[in-house]
Amino acid sequence: MFSSPTSSRTLATTTLKGAGLIDSDTRMQDATADKPGGRKGASKIRTHRTRPIDAYKEPHGPNRASMLAARTQPGGASDILTIRGASTVGRLRRNAVSAAVAGVAPSKAHAVPVKAVEVWKDFVNRRWNPELRFLNLERMMDDPEIQKHNLLPPGAPASSVREASVLFKLASHLRPAVQTLSLANNNISSGQLLSTLAHYLPKLANLSLQNNNLKVWRDIDFISGRKGKLEHLRELILLGNPLRELEIQNGKGDKYKSDMARRFTSLIMLDQEAIATIAFDAPGPSSTPVTERRATATTFPYEMRPPFITGVEDSVVSNFLVRFFPLFDDQRAALLDAYHPSATFSFSCNTAIPSRARIQGLHVSKDMPNQRKLDWGLWLNNGSRNLNRIGGGVDKVVNSLHLGSEEAIRAMSTLPKTKHDVSGSPEKFCIDAWPVGQGENLKLFISLHGQFIEEPSQGIRSFDRAFVLAPAPPGSRAKLNGWDVMVLSDQWSVRAYSTHDAWHPGPMRVQAGDAMPTQPTQQPTGSIPSSSLIPASARAQLEHTISTFSETQRNLIVQICERTGLNAKYAVDCLQNNAWVFDRAIANFEQVKGALSRDAFL
Repeated sequence: MFSSPTSSRTLATTTLKGAGLIDSDTRMQDATADKPGGRKGASKIRTHRTRPIDAYKEPHGPNRASMLAARTQPGGASDILTIRGASTVGRLRRNAVSAAVAGVAPSKAHAVPVKAVEVWKDFVNRRWNPELRFLNLERMMDDPEIQKHNLLPPGAPASSVREASVLFKLASHLRPAVQTLSLANNNISSGQLLSTLAHYLPKLANLSLQNNNLKVWRDIDFISGRKGKLEHLRELILLGNPLRELEIQNGKGDKYKSDMARRFTSLIMLDQEAIATIAFDAPGPSSTPVTERRATATTFPYEMRPPFITGVEDSVVSNFLVRFFPLFDDQRAALLDAYHPSATFSFSCNTAIPSRARIQGLHVSKDMPNQRKLDWGLWLNNGSRNLNRIGGGVDKVVNSLHLGSEEAIRAMSTLPKTKHDVSGSPEKFCIDAWPVGQGENLKLFISLHGQFIEEPSQGIRSFDRAFVLAPAPPGSRAKLNGWDVMVLSDQWSVRAYSTHDAWHPGPMRVQAGDAMPTQPTQQPTGSIPSSSLIPASARAQLEHTISTFSETQRNLIVQICERTGLNAKYAVDCLQNNAWVFDRAIANFEQVKGALSRDAFL
């Protein structure tokens, strides 16, 4: 019988062993010495590329590259590992390992004289100014040490976010903490290279990216736009970047500043120019400590003024509203005659709870238990026309605008019942009214803000409502039914409840805080308020001049004086010659102001 190849191989092996020509293990030994037979076992390490972060952690313990090198060196860990392209921490190549095991240096291999991370660490220390807390990382590609060791700083061709991460992590260990960082003139063309900056230097106050190559807003979003990203940044320089320069060239400088301020809410200096902020103190220099507390304005620069009705008798507005809302609350069908046959009506819902109401806890307060019973579904399912959230395409947009008096009343009738206490609590409502148009096209615009009780839940909602009214023609259904005006347009916005303090005359609070200062005694109706733009020296004479006019006329005279600078006598003449119509008086003033003498002005 013929012997099998296996038995022949076994016999040959035994003979060679006996002669001492081979070792006891006749199979090939792999360089890793972990799997016999020339076959490599499955490795859990998918790549031999050393991460820069691992190299940085070397003082605290071995990394993957050093452990692998120790296993592959024939003389133990003390032998020098030679790898191809060793000027940087790179890929440990298979042929390089084999050559090292065999004791033969591979082609173009040389020893690593110093670790890359040590070069980076020395570079960062050389560029660090602890007195100014300023780290200067400008023109990194021109640094001799970086060139000598063939390192790739951020912005260099083929550089990656890993090198940038090493730099930023090294910077995070500097003491005192880095406050100002300059990355100018590095040809950085992708914001991704900066994606770890906020992680390692979250309290950075001043950042210069001048003369780089950032082109799109997405590059900026890598360091902004989300919570935790450079929330303490006070100064940013983007001069010389295509993104900034193109915005300026296209006449979008204001939008560019606004978008930057929105992304970096703490920013006070942009491109070496101050950004307007609600705090009125001047911006500090770049070296201002991050922890410095600045006075913050708690009120807006202008006070809330009282409601105004101008260009029309108060009785026209009050008579309409006092009659309209009781019918709207109890008998909406009776409003059919108050709407013009071609009138338009729409309503929209804003379900978001206002910030002030949320801070005050109005919607969860035990004192207002009915707020929890309110249901927005009754409104949203009946044609809310909130164009920011509306779905369903053009059809729903069109169908939610109701044309004609009958369609308007039909749409109102599907909405929950309401109760407006216009007569009993007038302080809960804010009414502004003024004429629009001229001549036969003269209309009356009414802007109304207030609150109502929704039935049957008895919860409270806030609302805004805008009416455009026109005189009711003689013989019309509106006139025959006692309406002096009729509705041409009715836009109603229903909101989550917030208190009527929003339009209380006086200082307007920016945010929640201590109680507002006591309000001064309210001035008599028709007098000139202390916040008026009219010079104090001219107020006494003006008040004396207008004292004989009606309240509506006094308000018009004061507005003309503020708007034009005319004194009381000329303001009265201007209004009288234009039938006491504010817009006509202003238009007439613009035509003749060049011919007026200095005596005509305050």
